[in-house]
Amino acid sequence: MSQLKAAFLDYASLDQNDLDFRPLNAAFSELQLYDATSSDQVLTRLTNVEVAIVNKVVLSAETIQQLPKLKLILISATGTNNVDLKAAQAQGIVVCNCQGYGTASVAQHALALMLALATNVVKYNQAVQQGRWQQAEQFCFLDFPIVELAGKTLGVLGYGELGQEVARLAQAFGMKILVGNLPNRQHEGRLSLEELLPQVDVLTLHCPLNDSTKDLISEKELALMKPSAFLVNTARGGIVNEMALAQALQQGKLAGAATDVLTVEPPKQGNILLDSTIPNLIITPHSAWGSVQARQRIVQQLTENAEGFASGNILRQVN
Repeated sequence: MSQLKAAFLDYASLDQNDLDFRPLNAAFSELQLYDATSSDQVLTRLTNVEVAIVNKVVLSAETIQQLPKLKLILISATGTNNVDLKAAQAQGIVVCNCQGYGTASVAQHALALMLALATNVVKYNQAVQQGRWQQAEQFCFLDFPIVELAGKTLGVLGYGELGQEVARLAQAFGMKILVGNLPNRQHEGRLSLEELLPQVDVLTLHCPLNDSTKDLISEKELALMKPSAFLVNTARGGIVNEMALAQALQQGKLAGAATDVLTVEPPKQGNILLDSTIPNLIITPHSAWGSVQARQRIVQQLTENAEGFASGNILRQVN
């Protein structure tokens, strides 16, 4: 155990009382857990600790500069956009994140969304709950189209560890895989969007959100896709233009879509995609990453990062 004091500012975003936090507790002389922390509480809660643990809580340059005791920032996620990395570096603060913890969970979720779209499982379940099966004249009813993934073409945008795992799983269903190039990142053997989109039966997104990928899939790109195609987004809201997606679904220019992400989360002020009249749209609440196993890996990596810092063997540093 190190002599470092730590505070986890948004602990409830990770744990639903189903994780083992004993390893992380053992890494510090003291660990204070806060379910959530508002912006005006950050300074008070971090003033007397050497280690800040955050998931989505913002640590701006202004905040960091007012925390002279801070030595280490542990991010319980891969994304680092909530921490000013340059300000931390200027102050000699090490920032470490977690990596690769959710590959199996997110890939599984992406396939689940594809299968839900292809089999219309949501509509069939709703119909049974509404009494439709009880009223059927035959042993079954086939009111909604069912599409086999076998033989279909999956387009992958973002072919890192996660995109590759989704492709591997899709191949087990007999799908053909095509990989697209992202803006400003050209790889031999990968297709431009103009080449990729007309060929795919399902498009799955696994790229980061940045200036070059914002609205990457918008009205122009959706118009290139087959009317029978599906779109699945388990990456980030904003990669797909939400207005364009809503219109494509409403106008029958796309057979269906499923998204685990929105531009603003949670969507407390509403979102155009929450319109219940939009057909063939499945929305899940940014839950793809959240298997028990994936979240326990985060705890393990936070522990490793803390212990590595204390021993001088820093892991997963991002600044």
